[in-house]
Amino acid sequence: MPGFSKGGSCWQLIFEATDLYNADFSNFIEEYFTTSTLDYTDDGQEQISAYAELGFDEDAFITEAGLRGISLPPYHKQLLESSNWLKDYVIEYAPVEIADFLIYGIHEKTIPATDKIPLQIYAATAFGSEHPTTRCCIKALCELHAKGFHPRKILDMGTGSGILALAASKLWPSAVILAADIDEEAVIVTLQNAAANHTDENLTAIQSDGYAHPLIKENAPYDLIFSNILARPLIDMAPDLYQNLAAGGYAILSGFVADQEDWVVDAHQKQGLKKIKSYQIEDWRAALMEKKQ
Repeated sequence: MPGFSKGGSCWQLIFEATDLYNADFSNFIEEYFTTSTLDYTDDGQEQISAYAELGFDEDAFITEAGLRGISLPPYHKQLLESSNWLKDYVIEYAPVEIADFLIYGIHEKTIPATDKIPLQIYAATAFGSEHPTTRCCIKALCELHAKGFHPRKILDMGTGSGILALAASKLWPSAVILAADIDEEAVIVTLQNAAANHTDENLTAIQSDGYAHPLIKENAPYDLIFSNILARPLIDMAPDLYQNLAAGGYAILSGFVADQEDWVVDAHQKQGLKKIKSYQIEDWRAALMEKKQ
């Protein structure tokens, strides 16, 4: 579905909560809608909400799901009337602890009490601070840091809100970090988040279709590359990742489910990377890989 303005009103589709959504359904919603969120009910169930323009064609949505063999759970559609639906209805998520970090939203008036590293996020086009793949990636970053890994150059490919780049900047403040995303608004939000967290001195965000931006090549090779997107683009970009990763460097890959892990890992192993460890939360997976010297 094409992108749309975050100002004005929109339609919200709230899907019936469940213990764990089918991965095919979750991936379909993430691909079909420009913006979707995964929240948790008071009893710990998952609940997906999707957001669409006022011209949303519900019949076309249902038809597309059927063509893909996706069984849609019951959902409620409602109109969100607002001058800025994103700010008014979406971003007020509760603070969440992930590994060494506490992630909280811009609506919080003060930094929540914590002994962890605080990160303030204006999620905008890329939510998912609580998404299992984000958790997996942050855990992998924290484990690398705990082992004494000190990257000098870091690339975040498909940065979204910039949350992983921000976490890396907090862990390795002396590193030079480049965050790239195909979505211009994601780049803007990443820069806003970097400024809010005082990480903008060593973090640069650029709009790029994969590794195409010349600045990515100019800064290569990178000691650490992480990419939390989807299985297919990860596979397609495996050769570019290998070429831009320094010998002895690490890659953290995520955004795929259990039955896609072998495809993603194999594509990178064929380029010469070795899988070091897998991370899993529910059906979601992340892989830590190394480029041998």
